[in-house]
Amino acid sequence: MQTTTLSFTNLHNYGELFANFFRARRQSFIIQRNWDLPQTDGMEFDQYDTPQSRWVAVHDGSTVLAGMRLTPTTASCGIYSYMIRDAQRGILGGSIPQDLLYDEAPVDEQTWEATRLFVAHDVPQSIRRRVHGQLVDTMVTCARGVGATRLLSLNGDYWPRVFSRCKIDAQAIGRLCWIDDGYYQCTAINLASKMH
Repeated sequence: MQTTTLSFTNLHNYGELFANFFRARRQSFIIQRNWDLPQTDGMEFDQYDTPQSRWVAVHDGSTVLAGMRLTPTTASCGIYSYMIRDAQRGILGGSIPQDLLYDEAPVDEQTWEATRLFVAHDVPQSIRRRVHGQLVDTMVTCARGVGATRLLSLNGDYWPRVFSRCKIDAQAIGRLCWIDDGYYQCTAINLASKMH
């Protein structure tokens, strides 16, 4: 099992991994969860998959086991910034409620957003904890590498247990809300305690 942080500047080094990452997202979000998201050529994507973002992939060769996206809260592309903030501002017009945060979504160079967290449905139960751990560890390393001291994340209601097992300091910063297929909640992940 390997972990790779992908960006537009290094994706040429990883062959099919970048495309397979988006194929795995399609399988997870469109096929398994039946979410109505953009797709083409068997890949799921949205307006936040820009050169400003980074993508963390846990993989076995070119087979993607898990992944997530990191986007700076200072991001700007047309009318869009980052998903949590745009949902709060009512720009998305979809199933994510505007009142998903207790406070106003930040725009801060040291705060990044972590979204589209997934573990492939066919990852065996015997290695799922290890996959979660690799995903979270690489997320932290990547975030620290871009200068983040805090992450915002919109997670399924089981992710707080994963963060706790990985000794991640995550606090709820919004209400538990039903989105499409389950309960989700915004959390703030404090990376300051992980700085060495």
